[in-house]
Amino acid sequence: MSTVNRKYKDSVFVDLFSEDEKAKENFLSLYNALHNTNLQLSCPVENIRLDNVMYMNIVNDVSCLVDNKIIVLAEHQSTVNENMPLRFLEYVARIYEKLQAPTDRYLRKLSKIPTPEFFVFYNGLNDYPETTVLKLSDAFITKPERIPLDLEVKVYNINKSKGAEVLRRCKTLDEYSLFIEEVRLQTQLDPENGFTNAVKICIEKGILKEYLQRKSREVINMLVAEYDYDTDIAVQREEAGRIAFAQGISQGSRQKALETAKMMLTMGYPLADICKIAGISPAEVEAL
Repeated sequence: MSTVNRKYKDSVFVDLFSEDEKAKENFLSLYNALHNTNLQLSCPVENIRLDNVMYMNIVNDVSCLVDNKIIVLAEHQSTVNENMPLRFLEYVARIYEKLQAPTDRYLRKLSKIPTPEFFVFYNGLNDYPETTVLKLSDAFITKPERIPLDLEVKVYNINKSKGAEVLRRCKTLDEYSLFIEEVRLQTQLDPENGFTNAVKICIEKGILKEYLQRKSREVINMLVAEYDYDTDIAVQREEAGRIAFAQGISQGSRQKALETAKMMLTMGYPLADICKIAGISPAEVEAL
C-alpha cells in the first residue's frame, strides 16, 4: 500500500487508509472493526484501486484485496448518493477485469473470484441514520419475484453525534471523524486560515497527532483540493437546479399556450388569431 504519483489528488480519508506509510495498519484496523476479526499486520493487503476515480479530480475510494475479499470503501462529506450501488457495480466490474486473466472467463471450470464488499462512510451535515443499506435493486423499474442481480452498500454515519459503533472499534476512523469536525468548526470561524488552525489544534489535542505532524502541509493541500471540489459540485448542482426550473417554466408555458389555443378553437376563432394570441404555429393548432 505504497504512495504513487497520480493525476488525481487523494483525499485525507484515502491517504490514511490507502497511501500513507501506516495505511496498511489503519486499513486492517478498520477491516477488523467492520468484520469483528483480528487480522494482524502480517496479513497480505493488496491495493487494487483503479486509476480512474469515482469523483472527478478527487480520489476518495479505497479498494483493497484482503482475506479473499475485495473491500471498497468510499467517503461522503455531502449528501449520500443513493446511486452508489450502481456506481460500485460498474467499479467492481472493472476491478474483476483487472484481477482476472482474460482467458479465465472462457474456461469450462469455474473460475473463483474474491467476494466484494462495499462501504460508505458518511460525515456530512444532513441528518442520516447511524447505519443503513443501499441496494441496487431499489433502483429497478420493475422487480421480479426473484431478483436476478443485486448489490448492497453498507453506509455508516461516522459523525460523533450519531455514535456509530464502528468508531469505538477503530481508533483511526474515530480520530478522523473528530478531525473533520474540527476542520468544519475552524473554517467557519476563520475561512482563510481554518485548515491550518484545525491541523494545529488537532495536534495539540492528540487527534491524528503523529500523522498530522508528519504530513501537515500535505494534509492542508488535500483539504484545499477537497474544498474546491465540493464548491465545484455545489455550483454545478445549483446550475442544474436553475436549468431544471427554467425548463419547468418553459414546459408549463407551452401547456398553457396549447390550452388557450384549444379553447379558442372551440369558440370559433380564426386560425391566424389563434396562432397570434397563443403564440404557436398553425401546424400545432391543427394537431389539436
